Amino acid sequence: MSATPPSGPAGAGDLAARQAELVATLVAGGPLPSGFAPAPVDATRRALLRKRAGDVARHWPLLAAGLAPDWPATFARWAAGRPTNGSLRDGWDLARELRERGELPPLGAEELAAREAAARYDGAAAPRPRRLPALARTGGAIAVQLAGRVRLLRPARR
Repeated sequence: MSATPPSGPAGAGDLAARQAELVATLVAGGPLPSGFAPAPVDATRRALLRKRAGDVARHWPLLAAGLAPDWPATFARWAAGRPTNGSLRDGWDLARELRERGELPPLGAEELAAREAAARYDGAAAPRPRRLPALARTGGAIAVQLAGRVRLLRPARR
């Protein structure tokens, strides 16, 4: 990257395009733009993934706790190359993918069941509250929404 940014309308367009390339590299797995050193860009990308994992863990604490020490690596593998849809939706999408692969931990299954009982989420648009009553089942967890509250039903342990 040159020390002196281009000036004028054409220069502003070039700068905006280069910034868009850099953002795509950092958050969506885009190719490294010319003129950037790979090591600092990769370090920044990893730092942004860690920050994003922390944000998702705040919205999905049981999912993160269920994965325990595997949470950062699991999230980073899933999120690499995917732009964010927001912490709530990112966690929801990850939980559903883990469920499909049979890798969703029990705590994550309970949290996903509770979310799915409380709201509709099609993976594309923002979640919307469900009409009452609602039932969701994920793995061994069953969640029921009645009177605006979600209850988790757990099987008796022997």
